[in-house]
Amino acid sequence: MAEQLIPVFSSLSVAIASRIVDEVVRLRAAHDILPLAVAVLDAGGQLVCFRRDDGCGVLRHDVALGKAWGALGMGMSTRQIRDRLAERPSFQAALAAASDGRFIPTPGGVLIVNDQRQAIGAVGISGDASDKDEFCAIEAIRAAGLTPEPPAPAANWQGAGL
Repeated sequence: MAEQLIPVFSSLSVAIASRIVDEVVRLRAAHDILPLAVAVLDAGGQLVCFRRDDGCGVLRHDVALGKAWGALGMGMSTRQIRDRLAERPSFQAALAAASDGRFIPTPGGVLIVNDQRQAIGAVGISGDASDKDEFCAIEAIRAAGLTPEPPAPAANWQGAGL
């Protein structure tokens, strides 16, 4: 009799990650946002789901991953990281080095939080103005029935320019 493999627990299912990505695509079209790259990571920083819209630049994949990775790595949204570290460029550089360049401290990296207030993953988006990227991540997480951190997009997200 062959031994059965034991499933490995993941903090974020492919089904939920796919719902988040699908909602980002819907929001992008509804709000006339530029083509996006969307990365959804689990709590361990592993890629669960990724999508790149036609028309995205080749670096958008890495930027989306870096935003999600940065949020997970610091336990806060990349908007909060940007605001906290604005006057600390040497610390930002140290974080980039420590993460092998996977640290992007601009809005668009949003934590996915469960009912116990635990980060179970993160969404990173790149393609338009950072505040628009972040808007899509926040609203898509909410649409999937989870809590985004930060809980609301920047007040002027619609007017954000590249």
